Amino acid sequence: MVELLRRGYRVRTTVRDLAREERVRAAIGGEVESDERLSFAVADLLHDDGWQQAATGCEYVLHVASPFPRRQPKDPDELIVPAREGTVRALRAGLDAGARRVVVTSSVAAIRGSAAAGSRPLTEEDWSDPTDTGMTPYARSKTVAELAAWELVRERGEAERLAVVNPGAILGPVRSDDLSYSLELVQRLLRGMPGVPRIGFSVVDVRDVAGLEVRAMALLDPGVRSIVGDLGKRVEVSSEKARTRLGWSTRPPEETIVDCARSLIDAEAKGA
Repeated sequence: MVELLRRGYRVRTTVRDLAREERVRAAIGGEVESDERLSFAVADLLHDDGWQQAATGCEYVLHVASPFPRRQPKDPDELIVPAREGTVRALRAGLDAGARRVVVTSSVAAIRGSAAAGSRPLTEEDWSDPTDTGMTPYARSKTVAELAAWELVRERGEAERLAVVNPGAILGPVRSDDLSYSLELVQRLLRGMPGVPRIGFSVVDVRDVAGLEVRAMALLDPGVRSIVGDLGKRVEVSSEKARTRLGWSTRPPEETIVDCARSLIDAEAKGA
């Protein structure tokens, strides 16, 4: 949202309750002016109401919402259903409204469970197996949701209007006390840990993800486990397509983690 406003776009964002408007404006107020170029619409991942009105008149649609709880539910459908249905609702609304492109933020989780993991860098041609019950419900939900998105656009013959980005753990500066679960990685390090498990994460800066999403809006290309199970594994995921076709580059992970830690410290100081 901040990146779009900085670049001069008019932005309509969705919330489940309009009472959150003031909180959102306050959260981004220190970064960019949230004037009349920012408006709000009400929509919910699990309900049809509001999506058509939210997408009407939009040239581009960015879908970034998906449940990511601190504890994985016993019933995977608690995550799979809203992830899949929310993605399909947002995508369909954008396509029906005539948006030039819909950008869906998926996750590296939809890729890293591929059978080829560990043997070579994974690409957009690789997929996690959504029927693999050894994967976390979150990883399965992101895989199912992205597959559903591609199925919808291919059924409609409109695959060129969909772009998908698959970030790893999104870190970086925080703008409110409504913190993502991904930030717990840095919070635990700040608070001190007795040991660090032998596990790796793909890390990307939230500012770089926003920049990639903006670039993906204008892309014109018609060709277009659980934690225990990951212990000791090294999975490489290729970002070559984003780098070569979109000219995307990222901040060093060290900068991302340090900036994230500093902003968390500042946020705790303000709340004290």
